[in-house]
Amino acid sequence: MGRLDILRYPDPRLHTVARPVAEIDERIRRLVDDLLETMYEAEGVGLAATQVDVHERVIVIDVSDAHDGAVVLINPVLVETSEEMTLGDEGCLSVPEIYDKVLRHARVRVRAADRSGQTREFEAEGLLSVAVQHEMDHLLGKVFVEYLSPLKRSRIRKRMLKKTRDEVRA
Repeated sequence: MGRLDILRYPDPRLHTVARPVAEIDERIRRLVDDLLETMYEAEGVGLAATQVDVHERVIVIDVSDAHDGAVVLINPVLVETSEEMTLGDEGCLSVPEIYDKVLRHARVRVRAADRSGQTREFEAEGLLSVAVQHEMDHLLGKVFVEYLSPLKRSRIRKRMLKKTRDEVRA
């Protein structure tokens, strides 16, 4: 498949709840590779399959500076979340050039299968914790702007629709 097209907010397909992956086969491994290629090309730190109109529970994340720390999460589950919260700027490849503060758990414990089908569990904090929570929201059909006020959401929606119209005209 190569580089995939990223859906842009407010595309209604971003609100589709992803179904579990039944079998980690060559199709899913190819999807993982395509998600990674797409994420790196777009200069993101995470990408959920939902964002490329594939509604299965697959996420890729790489918070390393050298792009050599890819984490693949298939059918991820948050096993534990910290009571401590953190407020930080978030952006999204589906909402380009928009950043705003979102409150997230400071630490999470995640269980998921990797690209080879091995189930593993790990703890995440800092940017990795935020990325995991952000991308898992996508699997539930939720975009980070939904944490913002209705006024901010409305302004972002209008801005994204205008940007899309302008690009179509160009």
